[in-house]
Amino acid sequence: MIGSASAWDDGPSAWSQERVDGAATARVVVDDLGVVTAWNDGARRLLGYRAPEVVGRKAAVLLADGAATHALNSLTGLRRWSGTATLLHRDGHRLTVGLLAHHREIEGGDWLLVSPVVRPAPTPEDDTFVRRSFAQAPYTMALYDTELRLRWANADMERVMGLSEREMRGLRVTEIVLDPESERAEQGMRTVLETGRLQELGAALHLAGHERESVWSVSLVPVRGSDGRLDGVLLSAHDVTEQHLARQRLVLVNDASLRIGSTLDLPRTAQELADVAVPRFADFVTVDLLPAIEGGEDPPQGSPHGPVMLRRVACQSVLEGCPEAVVALGTVAAYPEGSTAAECLAAERPLIEHITPAALEDLDRTAPERAERMRRFGFHSVLAVPMRARGLTLGVATFSRHRRPKRFEQDDLLLGQEITARAAVCIDNARRYTRERDTSLTLQSSLLPQRLPEQAALDVASRYLPASARAGVGGDWFDVIPLSGARVALVVGDVVGHGIQASATMGRLRTAVRTLADVDLSPDELLTHLDDLVNHAAGGGDTTAPLNSDIGATCLYAVYDPVSRHCTIARAGHPGPALVAPDGTVEFLEVPAGPPLGLGGLPFESTELELAEGSLVVLFTDGLVEVRGRDIDEGVAAMREVLRRPAQDLEAVCDALLRTLLPDRPSDDVALLVARTRALDASHVATWQVSPDPAAVAEVRKAACRQLSEWGLDDAVLVTELVVSELVTNAIRYGRPPIELRLIYDRTLICEVSDGSSTAPHLRRAHAFDEGGRGLLLVAQLTQGWGSRQMTDGKTIWAEQSLPGD
Repeated sequence: MIGSASAWDDGPSAWSQERVDGAATARVVVDDLGVVTAWNDGARRLLGYRAPEVVGRKAAVLLADGAATHALNSLTGLRRWSGTATLLHRDGHRLTVGLLAHHREIEGGDWLLVSPVVRPAPTPEDDTFVRRSFAQAPYTMALYDTELRLRWANADMERVMGLSEREMRGLRVTEIVLDPESERAEQGMRTVLETGRLQELGAALHLAGHERESVWSVSLVPVRGSDGRLDGVLLSAHDVTEQHLARQRLVLVNDASLRIGSTLDLPRTAQELADVAVPRFADFVTVDLLPAIEGGEDPPQGSPHGPVMLRRVACQSVLEGCPEAVVALGTVAAYPEGSTAAECLAAERPLIEHITPAALEDLDRTAPERAERMRRFGFHSVLAVPMRARGLTLGVATFSRHRRPKRFEQDDLLLGQEITARAAVCIDNARRYTRERDTSLTLQSSLLPQRLPEQAALDVASRYLPASARAGVGGDWFDVIPLSGARVALVVGDVVGHGIQASATMGRLRTAVRTLADVDLSPDELLTHLDDLVNHAAGGGDTTAPLNSDIGATCLYAVYDPVSRHCTIARAGHPGPALVAPDGTVEFLEVPAGPPLGLGGLPFESTELELAEGSLVVLFTDGLVEVRGRDIDEGVAAMREVLRRPAQDLEAVCDALLRTLLPDRPSDDVALLVARTRALDASHVATWQVSPDPAAVAEVRKAACRQLSEWGLDDAVLVTELVVSELVTNAIRYGRPPIELRLIYDRTLICEVSDGSSTAPHLRRAHAFDEGGRGLLLVAQLTQGWGSRQMTDGKTIWAEQSLPGD
């Protein structure tokens, strides 16, 4: 029961529990089986039963007409029920009461039934009570009539407006608050009167007498009379400034997480921090980093003390061009001990500094130019936050305010720390990535050919283009390998993945290819051995294996012979080469598609074709034609168009391909090798069939000497006689027919002897009294190189000697 006003005459402190009449409400507890378990004095006053007479009995005895079962069943599954019930008084008369029942799921479950013993009737004092409640409500409220003029305002409205109800009575909202938001509120009140429906709106306004802008949630409620007609509008406003600021902080933190660190570029990441903070958090932001980290190196351990040298890497301002900046971008400046930046770095925590006249006077002595800018633009609050990540100090972010009047507070410090920490981690990632990328580029550069070797079979030009900074350095490579018989091998390969591991694997694969090429294997055999090597490393057969089996690789290997003009090609999962005929016809060669290296157990096949002199062979990795956002067929078509109009200069061909196919920095590495074929004409090659008779040695030796004289190589006759004699003699003695001698006059003089035996010769050390065994040793001593290569029907032993004057 509501007490009268006199109950409070002694003031709030005089209130006591005894003032509450517990017997004014009938309270009964009935368990789920319908048995009464509790009965209070109010229930006794209502129905006349004492507790011992009811507790333990079925509640059905209290219900009129014996409808207990139906009544209890109707409550099943409900948590609360309200309505009227007809009960039996102890003296037998019926009593209809309002009843409220709560189901309680404790101790097996029961029902608490409550009903007022006496319902208080409205009294004249109620109006006064309601008026006092309205006036003292903790919400900002005002009541407006149908002409939208204020009739009542509560105490909180008076406090917010700084005006008394008497001063505001009879005025409209737009006359009390001069702000565009008040016009929106008044329009909302008109809508309420027109529609009779509640209106909700938000408002942000700077009220007179308040230091800062506040944000309000406003409800406009229709007020109806007893006849249902609209009598006015109740304006109820709730100050949600703190909630609004909290949401703004969360939005800023979320925005920072999305926008900062979009790349692995260190200056750009720092600039993203500055862009995020202006203008929502600060008017002017600078990001300064320790110069030591710019090369990717770790900064010195511990926090810097004393004067600090910092490089300006980013800044942003609400004013165009950042006129507040004293230090230009990229410039290293000294921050003396006692400066905000130096202090926060030394303390390893954020600092807020409010700019006072005394602080500016101190700054006049240490940094007069900074003091002048602060006075000119009206700086009043600065927040400096150290940029730290993984235990390392990277630099400092400084947030300043000079346009917005609010100073930095503790909540701002936490927010600045949050977004700066995000940027610091991203900057450290960029720093670490820069270091790894530089290492990878250095390693890759050292492993790729520094210059292409001299050879007469091909004119060659090449390009290597590393991937963009975001993708990282990959493992594409190319090579040109001179072989015996004036032949040359062209190689391109691609290691899947990026970083140091991919670069190292690329270098080891290239070394393996060179080693296998030195054995003079055919392209398909070479790829088979290379595949075995990768599989051997994958199987753990050699713990020192040079290849990482976790990184896949592709490779294309081609051998061109300028004497026969034959080109033999095999590939392991790599794109086939393009061939441009001398007449400009372009085709992409259909080379049997072998599997990528490392799959094992699958064969590789070679294809052989004869090339016209002046043909263009273009070897490339997939990064040239496979570009994000462009179909590979479009890349191949564009490449075909460029090659249809090849320039005479191979360097120009390379540039045209890259310019057309890769207008932007590629997302993957690109290796490109362009070769134009040459041919050795018959006048530079001499061939003799040799009879398997020792007497034929002298005859073929004389023929070789005559050929040298025709070529004008008389100075090479002595060595050539010895080489021919030794190689032909060995072929007759240890080989089998057919035997052939071939001399090739190129940049060097090459002597080749072929026979039908697959047994390869080898050097051995002859003893003092041995009659033979010294021939190959002499050949090795007198020539610049010798070796053997296997063929399908035998072998070829070759020796290469430099020509006089070389």
